[in-house]
Amino acid sequence: MNFLHKSKSSLSSLLSRCISNQIYPQIQQSRSSTYYILHPQPKTQYHRFRRQPRWYHNPRNVVAVVLVSSAAGASIYYGNLETVPYTKRRHFVLISPSVEQQLGEAQFNQLKNALRGKILSPIHPDSVRARLISNEIISALQRGLRHHEPHWKSIEYSSHEPSKEDFDPKRSPETILLLEDGCKEEHLKWPPEVEELMDDRWVQKSRDMDMAKGGTLPEMRHMEGLKWEVLVVRDKMVNAFCLPGGKIVVFTGLLDHFRTDEEIATVLGHEVGHAIARHSAEMITKNLWFAVLQLIILQFVFMPDIISAMSNLLLRLPFSRKMEIEADHIGLLLMASAGFDPRVAPLVYEKLGKITGDSALHNYLSTHPSSKKRAEILSRAEVMEEALELYRETVAGRGIMGFL
Repeated sequence: MNFLHKSKSSLSSLLSRCISNQIYPQIQQSRSSTYYILHPQPKTQYHRFRRQPRWYHNPRNVVAVVLVSSAAGASIYYGNLETVPYTKRRHFVLISPSVEQQLGEAQFNQLKNALRGKILSPIHPDSVRARLISNEIISALQRGLRHHEPHWKSIEYSSHEPSKEDFDPKRSPETILLLEDGCKEEHLKWPPEVEELMDDRWVQKSRDMDMAKGGTLPEMRHMEGLKWEVLVVRDKMVNAFCLPGGKIVVFTGLLDHFRTDEEIATVLGHEVGHAIARHSAEMITKNLWFAVLQLIILQFVFMPDIISAMSNLLLRLPFSRKMEIEADHIGLLLMASAGFDPRVAPLVYEKLGKITGDSALHNYLSTHPSSKKRAEILSRAEVMEEALELYRETVAGRGIMGFL
């Protein structure tokens, strides 16, 4: 019994020693007692790597970038400034004349393909009439640009083969009748007092500043080598436009509303005025800068709908209305030099307001000023007197050169 107990205790102590030596080698034992010595684990060390300084942390780099950017921006801006005829306004245009002309011709070809079945033939009375009036406007433009003497081909008519409808003496049933009263002599008398308008004050101010500097010749490279074309489209839309490159499009709805040559000359002179002032290229440039400005603002205030609405109301629309006033002035001089009475122009815009309908907010929420305001501006002595002088000299056979 004792032998078994003793042997068992000896065996167990032997096993405990072996296990202790294998698993816990750091444990040291003595005869009298057992000591456990625990070595502490090594501490974790964190190394912090320093980032390389960015370029904008160095003031010298910031100053260098600002100077180089300012110089590049100034060279691009002043290198692309152009002078608009008559108003002498300086505007920034990035689109070159050749690119602008290519865009106009491409859009004109797309329009012809889209309206293939509605284009009138060259022998249609409306086509002949529109081409003759346009030819007078273009001849007046050539006289107005005598400083540059642009060379362009004779005005042509662009259309497809004539159809049977072109020989029908009756107008389309969709034709809208002419507004009553017409252009009678009593309507050519302007009221003695005209409400003071702010929209066209910049025109005279711009011209005065240009005269103080000795006068600047307008930029007319985009008018060189043009191939003028006229297209009449059978549509009740009351509209006409002139694309870059000398492409004039007239809708029969305009001819139905405005029956006299003076009225048609008013509209065509206005549209040609847009092409002369390069308003299409200017608007493309401004839209590019507006988009960049919106992206910058969105980095700080993320309200895209409000930012878009405010940019349209405060930036795009005022510039568009200024361009329309500018085209009105140039068109008035063109029609007067072409031999059309300029006093009819205000009546045309009054009629246009009755057709389209003007509202109280039209001056602020539209790309065009209200028809009433445009009529009042053109009736003022500052604008009308110059046009009347051109008209009298043209009727007398003494055309004035270089009026643009």
